[in-house]
Amino acid sequence: MPYLGSEDAVKDLKRALCNPHIQADWLRYRNVIHNVIRHMTQGVDVSSVFMEMVKASATVDIVQKKLVYLYMCSYAPHKPDLALLAINTLCKDCSDPNPMVRGLALRSMCNLRMPSITEYIQQPIHNGLRDKASYVRRVAVLGCAKMNSQQGDVEVDGSIVNELYSLLRDPDPIVMVNCLRALEEILKGEGGVVINKPIAHHLLNRMADLDLWGQNEVLIFLLRYKPRTEEELFDILNLLDSFLKCNHTSVVMGATKLFLVLVGKFPNVQADILVRVKGPLLAACTSESKEVSFVALCHVREILHSMPGHFSSHYKKFFCSYNDPHYIKNQKIDILCDLVNDENVHSILEELRVCCTDISIQLAHTAIFAIGRIARTYSEKCVSILSGLLEFKQEHIASAVIQTFRDLVWLCPQCTTTVCLAISGCEEIIQDNEVKVHNPHINILSPLIGSK
Repeated sequence: MPYLGSEDAVKDLKRALCNPHIQADWLRYRNVIHNVIRHMTQGVDVSSVFMEMVKASATVDIVQKKLVYLYMCSYAPHKPDLALLAINTLCKDCSDPNPMVRGLALRSMCNLRMPSITEYIQQPIHNGLRDKASYVRRVAVLGCAKMNSQQGDVEVDGSIVNELYSLLRDPDPIVMVNCLRALEEILKGEGGVVINKPIAHHLLNRMADLDLWGQNEVLIFLLRYKPRTEEELFDILNLLDSFLKCNHTSVVMGATKLFLVLVGKFPNVQADILVRVKGPLLAACTSESKEVSFVALCHVREILHSMPGHFSSHYKKFFCSYNDPHYIKNQKIDILCDLVNDENVHSILEELRVCCTDISIQLAHTAIFAIGRIARTYSEKCVSILSGLLEFKQEHIASAVIQTFRDLVWLCPQCTTTVCLAISGCEEIIQDNEVKVHNPHINILSPLIGSK
């Protein structure tokens, strides 16, 4: 729904854009264009000033060009009769002496989202791939992927693919990474980019030149390469070794994954790698960034599946903090269950007992069920804690405890007597009839209660 008075505002903007006095003052002219963009982002239809905005692109002011290009990319698909004006303007700017203008114009052309303009952008993209400025080449490489997506099911242009493969050896590292992503997008119907031995070793040798994002991307693509000999394998491992000591968790995890995949036939080497990354991984688990912490915890869980007890000596690192979000607390609770041993069982159970009374019902249930899992090995201690939770007389706690007792009685029949004593009178705690109906564990244990 357009804003009240929007039609008058658009008319005022159009008059201002046509005013020669305003055009002569570049700052006032830019402010008017700013207002056009502001109205556009607020949902006002400012398509009526398309011609005036195209004329405004004839400037050396890079900021003004950016604003005009943003406007043209937004309205050209809805104004196909006027889109040709925008295309002609952008094509002209693709030959501008300023590389920033060339790159900006090429990027804007690829963002027009109009399949009918493919024939117009092919030549600028080809020129951009051979441009002397690395910024223009970066944009042109990504433009290849955008152009391919606009063409739909049209057969892949082999010349473009060959050009992108050759640009993998571009001196600019960002161009190289962009080529990988573009080839992956263009060749997704054929299995993606092919990583052979020359490409793999070239990528490995360029790793040090890449930024963090580029290193992560390359590590993912290197997972596709399988060394042919053990000598080549260990040469690759030597090249990757320094990335296991990187200060950034994402790179360490990417390098670790690649290491583990490459040395799948050498379990001793795998174990050594996991020992080496224990420190960085534990540091990431306590990171201030909750996203990084969550990902690191997921990696810990995966490692524990293959190496149970690997982090047992550091179990306190996985205790829940009061300001941890629920999804991190859930991960930590699951990890604590996998780290329990004779030495730390008391501390871990005490930590879980505190979580059982958390304000979050879902987290409380998770902690109670975790104690139930530990009870299969340490039944006496766990039954004592679960029985104590019933004294809180909280319905959601009692319901989860009874369900845990039900499973425990089936798995550990020797606990039956202790459980019967603990659940005496539990029906008084759970007053909601719907809960009773939909929780069959109460009916399963009721004969035990009646036999008392």
